[in-house]
Amino acid sequence: MAAQYSIEGTTAKGIAASVERAVSEGGLGPGDALPPVRRLADELGVSPGTVATAYKELRQRGLVVTRGRGGTVVAEAPSVASRRPPRVPAGLVDLAGGHPDPAFLPELRPPALVRPVYGSHRAAPRLGALEELTRAWFERDGVPSEHVTFAHGALDCVARLLSTELRPGDAVAVEDPGFHHLLDLVPALGLRMVPVAVDGEGLVPEALRAALRAGVRAVVCSPRGQCPTGAWFTRARRDDLVAVLGEFPSVLVVEDDHNADIAGVPAHTLAAGGLERWAQVRTVSKHLGIDLRWAGLACDAVTLARHDGRMLMTSGWVSHVLQETAAGLLRDPSVAALVAAGAAAYTARRTALVDGLARHGIDAVGSSGLNVWVPVRDESAVVNGLRTRGWWVAAGARFRIASPTAVRITTAALGAEAAGRLAADFAEVLGESQATYGG
Repeated sequence: MAAQYSIEGTTAKGIAASVERAVSEGGLGPGDALPPVRRLADELGVSPGTVATAYKELRQRGLVVTRGRGGTVVAEAPSVASRRPPRVPAGLVDLAGGHPDPAFLPELRPPALVRPVYGSHRAAPRLGALEELTRAWFERDGVPSEHVTFAHGALDCVARLLSTELRPGDAVAVEDPGFHHLLDLVPALGLRMVPVAVDGEGLVPEALRAALRAGVRAVVCSPRGQCPTGAWFTRARRDDLVAVLGEFPSVLVVEDDHNADIAGVPAHTLAAGGLERWAQVRTVSKHLGIDLRWAGLACDAVTLARHDGRMLMTSGWVSHVLQETAAGLLRDPSVAALVAAGAAAYTARRTALVDGLARHGIDAVGSSGLNVWVPVRDESAVVNGLRTRGWWVAAGARFRIASPTAVRITTAALGAEAAGRLAADFAEVLGESQATYGG
């Protein structure tokens, strides 16, 4: 096997570099097994301890995972190769991407004049006008705004928060099912994921308590518009979760409220619950456009210092051209009206599909945000069956760790008539799958 995949080296670093090279060049793909430690040691003429050390380094860096008796295999999303969604086949209606309807996105209007900058913006990284708009954005939903800052997007912010707070090998509690890019990011940072079950109201308190007792040092979750299920925190659920988290005051709690303006439901956030270590990040990608790579962050004082300290040493600041553009959009009444119209449309479209599926006896969830999550027995059978009928939906495997199988359908641009046709096609596909597979 070592010869087949060209694994070579006489030191742990050399062996790890050889595996990384094979993964990045495609010689080893997601799920491919690495040789057992002793076998590879014999083939390379090194000690088993050397190979074990190499595998440990690869695990910490998110390239491989160990599956007990299943051995060590290449991760589904190895950190040297970005996992990209499958290309949408020509002629199909794309309901897999999780993107908003462009009809409800404003045109971006950068400032007409951008003067040359002498030096850098490190001394004053945030525009005062945008900082005030950001404070008001958080205060609208009861999130403390004493400490706010900016980032280049939600994942950029989360990555910086986790990398300054944790060390390789530390554990992070994540939603299961959850945001697939986050599930890729955490192991790429060398961190361990601990899945926490999600129901219609978000994180399940007892599942979160179990993860905290297992030693997680950070929790990442969404208060509403949860991807992929659309779950959102009710006030009662928020209070239950705050009570659980209060037993572990040193744990950093990161909320990703990426659907803040289009979720279609009120905010009951953990960030407003009086936690000791907390952060909430909000991006504008879903309601102002994906090219506006800007996010606002509200957090406690310690978290702010760590985030901004790291940012100062790397990118330094978010482009002031982007900041000017974001500020102009956030204070434009016509943009606010467009966003509100989008939020109403997304709610109607999501509800239309959930109700349409229910009329065919199919259970689905999607009470906020842009997506509907439909439990199914066989993801591949449903995805392929809908493909033959002109629909392209996302298999749930990208979003799951240990949770049951399902498919995700993005309803942002799905009209009521189309939702009815999709629901009928879905029922036919399930009937065919039951006839073929017995369930």
